[in-house]
Order: sequence, then C-alpha cells, then structure tokens
Amino acid sequence: MTKELKLYINGHWVESSNPDTLDIINPATQEVIAMAQRATKEETEETIKIAKKTFESGVWSDKSPQERAAVLLQIADKLQENIDELTNLEVQNNGKTRREARSDAEEAANTFRYYAGLLNMPNGQTYEAPEDMQTMIVKEPMGVAGLIVPWNFPLLMSVWKIAPALAAGNSILLKPAEITPMTAVKMFELIDESDLPKGVANLLMGSGSVVGQTIAESDDVDVVSFTGSTGVGRRIMQAATGNMKKVSLELGGKSPNIIFGDADLETAIDYSLFGIYMGSGQVCTSGSRILVQEGIYDEFVAKFVENARRIRVGPGNDEQSEMGAIVSENQLKSILDYIRIGKEEGASLASGGIRIEKNGLEKGFFMEPTVFTNVTSDMRIVREEIFGPVVTIQKFQDEEEAIKIANDTDFGLAGSVFSADQNKALRVIKKVRAGITWLNAYHLTNIQAPWGGYKQSGIGRSLGTYGLDEYQETKQININLAPKPIHWFD
Repeated sequence: MTKELKLYINGHWVESSNPDTLDIINPATQEVIAMAQRATKEETEETIKIAKKTFESGVWSDKSPQERAAVLLQIADKLQENIDELTNLEVQNNGKTRREARSDAEEAANTFRYYAGLLNMPNGQTYEAPEDMQTMIVKEPMGVAGLIVPWNFPLLMSVWKIAPALAAGNSILLKPAEITPMTAVKMFELIDESDLPKGVANLLMGSGSVVGQTIAESDDVDVVSFTGSTGVGRRIMQAATGNMKKVSLELGGKSPNIIFGDADLETAIDYSLFGIYMGSGQVCTSGSRILVQEGIYDEFVAKFVENARRIRVGPGNDEQSEMGAIVSENQLKSILDYIRIGKEEGASLASGGIRIEKNGLEKGFFMEPTVFTNVTSDMRIVREEIFGPVVTIQKFQDEEEAIKIANDTDFGLAGSVFSADQNKALRVIKKVRAGITWLNAYHLTNIQAPWGGYKQSGIGRSLGTYGLDEYQETKQININLAPKPIHWFD
C-alpha cells in the first residue's frame, strides 16, 4: 500500500484541502513509493499565523538555552536511533547510494548535537562605555523562519536549517522539495515524539510557486532560508522585500578544481572523481570544471577517463553501487540536453554522455559519468550549472591563467587546488573567489565551518556559529549605572 504523506501543522498531521496530490517516485525503478499532500496558499498562510502565535507565546522562544539544548539532543538521539530507516528512505526517494545516504543521516544527528552544544557556549558581549554607561550586545530569536530545501540532500539540508533555527528560539515552517519529502516527514514524526512544544515546528509540502512564494512574501515571516538554484533564489529575494525580511541563500555553483603539474597525480585524480561524481554530480559544490596544467594535461585526461569508466553505476540499495540514480526524469532530460549542447558547441565528448538502459537499469534514471575535453570558457557547458555527472577539463599554462579561468564565472561557491608546493597552492586558493575551498582535497568539510559562497552563489552562511547568526537578531542594550539628569538643554 502506497504511503500517504500528510502536512504537519501545529503538532498535528492533517490532510490538505487540495485534492491534487503528488506521486513520489523511486528514481532507480520509477516505482510510486508514496503520495504527498500539497498545501494550498490559504493553508500556508494559516500555518504562518500559527507559527507566529506560537513564537509570541514564548513557549519556545522564552526557554533558556539549556532547555532548548536538551530538546535538540532528544531529536538528535531519535535521528540516531532511526538511522537505518532514514537511510533507506533517502535511498528510495533521492536515488543516492547507501553510503552517501547513511553519511547524511549521521551528519544530521551530529548537527543537532553541535547546535545543542553551541547553546551552552558563552554568547554576547559587553563594553565599558564613558559616563558610567555599560553596553551589552545580546542575541535574540528573529521570530518565524521559513525554510526551503532542495532535493539533492533532502534530510541533511533540512537539518542544516532546522537545528540552528530552533536553537536560536524561532518557530519554523519547513518546505521540502516537492519530489523528495520522505525523510522530512520521518524527521517530523520523530520531532513530534520530542518535548518540542506544538506549533513551533511545521511541515508543508507543495509547490515552490505556491508554498515557497507565500513564505517568501509573507509579512509574518521574519527570515527565509533557501537552498537551490540561483534563478529561484533571485525570485525569493525579490518576494522578500515586502517586509524587508532577512534572506539567506545558498545557490548554484560551477566550481574550479585546479591541478598543477607538480601535484600527486593519483591523489588529484581520486579527489577529482569524488569532486564531480559524488551524489551523481547533483551537488552544488561539485568540482565540475577541472583545470589542468598543460604539461600533465594529456596524462591526466587519459587516467581520469579510465577511472571514470570504472565507476559502478546502479541502484542505491545495491552495496556494490558507487554512483546512484539521477533524482528525476526531468533532471535527466536537462543533463542530456546539456550534453547535446556541449557537442554542438564543439567540445569533445571523451567519455559517457548517455543514459544507461541495460543490465537491469532500464527503468531507472541512470547516467554514465561524462567527461568533456577541448572546451573553452565561453561554452554553456562550462558556464552554466548542469547539476549532473558531467565534468569539463580545461588546459592552463601558469598560475595567472589558472586564476583567471577559475574566476571567469558568475558563481563562487567552491574551489580547490592540487599542488605539492603548499606555498603556491595557498597563494592560488587565496585568489580564487569562492567561499568553500580546499588544498589537495575536495568535498571534505565539517559542521563547525561556515558554508556559503561569493557572487551569484548566494548570501549568508550556514553551519558553525555563522549558521546560528542567520536566525538571530543582534540587540544593543545600554545601561546607565549612575542615573542622573544630563542637563542637555540647560
């Protein structure tokens, strides 16, 4: 029997008045695995009012940091206890491999623990001011936080927003991506079992044009956090101007991965494969532009292609699979369109480029790891985010040209440099205009470090203390320690 996914509003699972439900598909099989309710504009507006009323009541916002931390730890424990189910749901709904899905679930639990711990750290500042005055700087919750997450990391991206928003004392409304709501629903089932007061956390499934737009436009929402495409982020930013709400955006990327001639070739190739093909390339920080110094270009391309062809593509629930399915038929079509465009632009297709329809993968949305060479920086496949297992490999001569090519993009989310010369690597990475960078590595990061980008890759930062700041107001309190008339107008 197909599972029905309901809305979670004010501590209750409810059905939407909208009869237009959405079938949730397993991208590895095209099997319908659930049916999701889709909230209406009116239901979204009502939920926002509930969240605002709950915030103003103080049932959560007035709790001490220690009390909030205790609830976050409860939720973390419940996620850990249900990690196998969360992993299975993510594999079924998103198509990623079990290794990736389990890693996401573990980090989700750890993120709640991190923000619980952060609440017990010193916070705020005091200043000795002249004239017997003292100034305090305190952090306060913002109010209602609208959280809109993408389909590529359904559980983890939700937690990256929920944990700091709740830690700060806000009430929240989460909108998961329409096609991947299953782990969000399971997480809210676990939240419902915790001591979080009813009405603080709400879950609305539905379209971005209805639910997402209503959240962004609402005068009762105080902060909106969105992860997704730059185009949608731009529309959210415009919609948010009504009440000048705070906006946090983590958007697209077209990240450079620079390989110098003195790099350890085996290590560079290994991380470069991981950088683009992890998550089937459906990762905002993917190293989708590999820049290789001319002296090792041919050798790098030959070995990279050889290794890319060995990647075992298959269903995520198969332990032998190293790369899973593309999340949806629409996304697969978009990737194939870019491959056609790349060939029309004159790029050389060195490997891959086709949908896999054999060896039992005929029903799923599977794609060969794809490599383009002989590309130029004006090509669309080099400039636009493909969001799939497609990489371009360009040649450069020296540091100056590498930096120029790396920064010749509208985006600035991530980047890396591989070199045996640490001074050179550091010199170059400091010139790369990106928010998340690596030396002789790729994709490795931690909860404590800020996550976000430059230019059209977004505004604001997730994770670390920066992530908590995104959901807090900063207040100045001035205390007169010796009250007496100032005789300003005497």
